[in-house]
Amino acid sequence: MKDMFEGKDILVTGGCGSIGREIVKQLLKFNPIRVRVFDNNEDGHFRLNQEVKSSAIRNLIGDIRDRERVRRAMRGVDIVFHAAALKHVPFCEYNPFEAVNTNVIGTKNLVDAAISENIERFIGISTDKAVNPINTMGATKLLSEKIITNAPVGVSKTVFCCVRFGNVLNSNGSVIPIFKKQIKEGGPITITSDKMTRFFMDMPEAVNLVLKAAEQAQRGATFIFKMKTIKITDLAEVMVEEMAPKYGHKAKDIKFETIGVRPGEKISEALMTKEELDFVTELDDMFILYNSILSGYGKGKKLKRKTDLDHHDYDTGFQPLLDKKEIKKILYEKKIIP
Repeated sequence: MKDMFEGKDILVTGGCGSIGREIVKQLLKFNPIRVRVFDNNEDGHFRLNQEVKSSAIRNLIGDIRDRERVRRAMRGVDIVFHAAALKHVPFCEYNPFEAVNTNVIGTKNLVDAAISENIERFIGISTDKAVNPINTMGATKLLSEKIITNAPVGVSKTVFCCVRFGNVLNSNGSVIPIFKKQIKEGGPITITSDKMTRFFMDMPEAVNLVLKAAEQAQRGATFIFKMKTIKITDLAEVMVEEMAPKYGHKAKDIKFETIGVRPGEKISEALMTKEELDFVTELDDMFILYNSILSGYGKGKKLKRKTDLDHHDYDTGFQPLLDKKEIKKILYEKKIIP
């Protein structure tokens, strides 16, 4: 990827968040001329600068809702990684138009600026919650995907594409930091539902694939990463068994409390819809979903397989789950359990 990023001027929106920060770190390995970190979190900028020492970083405090600020931040940029978003499902349910302002209008501001500034490549970070959305966050992320992948319709130098993946292990706001804190305090461990399943990746793996998608970027495409599936209660039980003694507790003494599914949450998540399958090509580590409009109004690229896939094959409710032994191995390998 060195040829892709070396000597480039790169903008990362949401660059102080979990995913954005890791994108910044990995980009710096390829000697870009500049990495502009665009985020409205002043404290996040400070912590990033304490963690990452590089003369290539430029700290741009601003909000993607501010059209003029976005335009100025993007001037002279070669590549954009768009990771800024409101991501917490219950907060977006309670504040729907704030989610629209950031995830939809903010994305449009960025796309418009990218076209005006003749950016080379624009990669949007999306989520499996955009697939058949039932909540505000998922619906706004679906619209964000559409704004990005349909941007090439017409005349534009910029190559626009998206990446779509599930939960990222140990990211801000994910269940692992919550479970760690609850275990340290001796419980209880709060579970929304004992049936809840999720796709997951670890942070470096997810961001490495984001950069790979940038390298392979195609107009209007969505890169969908293959991920393992986990049952949330299995994850919680393994963490309790392994971590409780480290905090001076007995695993059997830590109780589990079912609190119910939060507003807008699904029990299972899907990577793609049944309708999208006709426009998907499969690679070893990902799928490429081609834009049906750019593919010729319904004449999409078929899967390179002997038989067509069923959309259930990419729904956590129908996927084989990791067993507890496999979960334990991952948690130690990724140093989530020290």
